[in-house]
Amino acid sequence: MKSRNFEILRPSWPELAALGGFAEAYTHSDPASALVKLRLFAENLTKDIYRDLGLPKPEQATLVDLLANQSFAAITPKVILDKLHALRIGNKAAHGEPATPKNALWLLQEAFDLSRWLFVQFGKGDAKAIPAFEQPSADRSDDTKGQLKSEKRLVLERLAAQEAQMEALLQDLEQARKAAASAEKRAEEIQALASSGAATANLLQFDEATTRARIIDSLLAATGWDVALGQASTANVGKEVEVLHQPTATGLGYADYVLWDDNGNPLAVVEAKKASIDPERGRQQAKLYADGLEKMHGQRPVIFYTNGYDIRMWDDALNYPPRRVLTKDSLEGR
Repeated sequence: MKSRNFEILRPSWPELAALGGFAEAYTHSDPASALVKLRLFAENLTKDIYRDLGLPKPEQATLVDLLANQSFAAITPKVILDKLHALRIGNKAAHGEPATPKNALWLLQEAFDLSRWLFVQFGKGDAKAIPAFEQPSADRSDDTKGQLKSEKRLVLERLAAQEAQMEALLQDLEQARKAAASAEKRAEEIQALASSGAATANLLQFDEATTRARIIDSLLAATGWDVALGQASTANVGKEVEVLHQPTATGLGYADYVLWDDNGNPLAVVEAKKASIDPERGRQQAKLYADGLEKMHGQRPVIFYTNGYDIRMWDDALNYPPRRVLTKDSLEGR
């Protein structure tokens, strides 16, 4: 499956180039399948790094296990982990919607960023030689609904015929990975890999904030919250919410997210920090916002702090232990 954006990977990682091509082809005709292919892209990219670097990994590991494993996390920049997690959770509803071409497109761009990093970091490619991202376009050459439906069916039939070849390639690759010998990395080797990986990410100038915000929006939407696109707010999810009684020169602060109940009272405040920042800094900042919201509304919100994919909850008013719950019903019933 030839791709628009992933051919730079073809010589060394043909399965990733093919998965990227499938995701592009499915973006408009079957976005749910595009999201599945992008998750497979993240999983296979991760396994390829384990194989190529000889990193030790747990048996029967899930993608979550592989990303959280200390050996992998130690050599992978946080912004790259963010993007891998974005693809991992991408098959969940994003922004309160089912799978749509819009959702598939932003995750396709995240996969493209990952391919750029892999190409430069491990393929020793030239960053300047990478073509700009090209969005796959929907074929709208015919006007009638019947013709468009027929075109979509033909496209899906053509893709289905190639799925068997893709599956065989992935199965062969998995067997080759299992046969590859794993050698323990020395501390200095891990440090060198971490430094070079971070330098490559810096060179490519990834938009970490946008990735992190989209992941949080998706997680909120997947648990039933009505989330708007970009910086817009809804009645239940406010973004960049002004909070009084803050220890600033103006006495104002701006919470990343405030989750409201149907009466306009704050149920939770969510503070998002960069993955590279100690999450405890996010907790203390969120506590200040919770203090201010309590004074403003007479109700103390639950505190959430996150780096985008690891969300921690702190209900300091009731002194509950941390739990990973974000549903509206669970917060109203606390």
